[in-house]
Amino acid sequence: MIAKPDIVRRYPYNPILSKKEIPYPVETVHNAAVVKHDGEYIMLFRSHLRTGRSIIGLARSSDGFHFTADPAPFLTPARDGAFAAYEEFGVEDPRVTGIDGEYLIAYSAYSRNGVRIALAKTADFRHVERISLITEADYRNVVIFPEKFNGFYARLDRPHSEIAPWSIWISYSPDLLFWGESQLIMRPVQYHWDEMKIGPGAPPIKTSQGWLSIYHGVFQTMDGSVYRLGVALHDLHDPAKIVGVSDSWILQPEDPWEVTGYVHNVVFTCGAVPEPDGSVKIYWGGADTVMCVGEANLSDLVDLCLNHSRPAK
Repeated sequence: MIAKPDIVRRYPYNPILSKKEIPYPVETVHNAAVVKHDGEYIMLFRSHLRTGRSIIGLARSSDGFHFTADPAPFLTPARDGAFAAYEEFGVEDPRVTGIDGEYLIAYSAYSRNGVRIALAKTADFRHVERISLITEADYRNVVIFPEKFNGFYARLDRPHSEIAPWSIWISYSPDLLFWGESQLIMRPVQYHWDEMKIGPGAPPIKTSQGWLSIYHGVFQTMDGSVYRLGVALHDLHDPAKIVGVSDSWILQPEDPWEVTGYVHNVVFTCGAVPEPDGSVKIYWGGADTVMCVGEANLSDLVDLCLNHSRPAK
């Protein structure tokens, strides 16, 4: 019997971007959003500085595999205005969604006041405008759907909670400033690969059978935590309804740069790009140190959610 190939096919020349390719001093390149803009792949990546704090850089590619970083960072902590008090410890883990002719950038803003989600926008990835701080503390992993539902923007997020620890919620907004109608829609499953915590990864991808969401799940072992990737499918018209969640992960740390690094045993995604041929490029940070990419068939990922599912909560 011929073994089924891995559902995510790793690019054989990973990692695709590391600190040595960045034209300014950084210690890591990881947890990057990637979108296709005017035929060019745009990567917004997180980097640690030697202070231990993070900034967001930008790299460009014509094929989605070979990236060249811009000569200066794209987004650094605000030094004045309303954002300064909430970004003093760094800006991290961006997610980018194209909607209404512009790109929304949701990122984590760290400060002595905790971690909040900030929202910015750009039309060309050369100029960026901050919009608002859209959560209180402590939230991470906000991804915005690329379509509205009944006139409302929708987002997935992951608040910290002692009652429902590290679960995925959905919220809606008429204007990107005020968010509400929040619901818990997906929990970790006990003694499962994602039992410790889960969080949204890449912005959802529209398919004929639902919105495909790539998320991360964490399992606590005797040797520390392991971050893996899984998939869930949301209803096309009501994204609060989970159609199915894959019972198994789609990617786990295996290569040396995923197993060992700034944070061991981590694959963590903030971006994925669907292609016209039905494939999807999935980008992930390896061990919070380097950027990697792999490809999968969207139909295979959807099939996992529909035919090999576990309960959403």
